[in-house]
Amino acid sequence: MGNLHEECGVFGMYDMNGGNVANSIYYGLFALQHRGQESCGIAVTDTKGKKGSYHVYKGMGLCNEVFTPEILENLKGNVGVGHVRYSTAGSSTRENAQPLVLSYVKGILGMAHNGNLVNAPQLR
Repeated sequence: MGNLHEECGVFGMYDMNGGNVANSIYYGLFALQHRGQESCGIAVTDTKGKKGSYHVYKGMGLCNEVFTPEILENLKGNVGVGHVRYSTAGSSTRENAQPLVLSYVKGILGMAHNGNLVNAPQLR
């Protein structure tokens, strides 16, 4: 058995009462910071708002270096996902920071994962 190590951290939240979740996700990521110190990000949407509207912010560094109170205030939504990255594949760049957000036929999808896609080169 090899040495124990961490790979990324993912935190998600849904507030059924419609409250903003960005601050809570930030604190969740802060608690998971030991799982990744290279980059972090938060994506949120409001299930009661305009369909297809979302806010996402990602940056390089620790949570307290990337997010300011003003940035968190502008991330308005009652559902969201956050990610702290420890890269095991791909370069340590903002482009590789998560969460990933995409639009599709039913709306938007925000996701974060912990691991590697074995066929990543073919998917690009």
